[in-house]
Amino acid sequence: MILLRRVIVTGFDAFGDATINPSFEAVQGLPDTIMGAEIIKQQLPTVFQQGAEQLKATIMKNFPDIVICVGQAGGRDKITIEQVAINLIEARIPDNAGVQPSGIPIHEDGDNAYFSNLPVKAIVKSIQDHEIPAEVSYSAGTFVCNELMYQLLYMIQNEFPSIRGGFIHVPFAPEQTDTHPSMPIATVTEALHLAIEAALTYQEDIQYTTGRIH
Repeated sequence: MILLRRVIVTGFDAFGDATINPSFEAVQGLPDTIMGAEIIKQQLPTVFQQGAEQLKATIMKNFPDIVICVGQAGGRDKITIEQVAINLIEARIPDNAGVQPSGIPIHEDGDNAYFSNLPVKAIVKSIQDHEIPAEVSYSAGTFVCNELMYQLLYMIQNEFPSIRGGFIHVPFAPEQTDTHPSMPIATVTEALHLAIEAALTYQEDIQYTTGRIH
């Protein structure tokens, strides 16, 4: 019997005064299967801890092979594949629940940082090869995106060692801004599709020099 592979892909709900979040808009555009793997799409709240709790419930229900979380990084002009999440919350603004933690760890018993176990560089190269701007990022920030990525990798480290997971940041959508870099949602969806294909294809990452600290 051939076991069906499963990939959970998450995006966030609209944050603050925004009416859309391009992360989930792009996730919604993905097909239901990629390379024979079932694609499970989930919208998460832009709220500390709640997103991770909902993600864990989905993981426990579906037993995925891969988890890719997606978030908006307003101001970035590329698809950025995050390499590392740090054990710190430093919220410069409140989350959607009005909570604004500052200077606290995500997990008291967690490592200072966890690295994605996705083939990050292979994902970047695959996206670049299709003429979509992309690079590795070595900073996921200190807000809800970094918190969710850290929570995912903490779960993988302590509860779900067979899962591979990580985080992808995407730019604003054109309809969100006239003054910042943006990328059409359809292009972001294509990049996510390519990222999933690369994650399903490469068990080990490739040698490829790319990336910067944002």
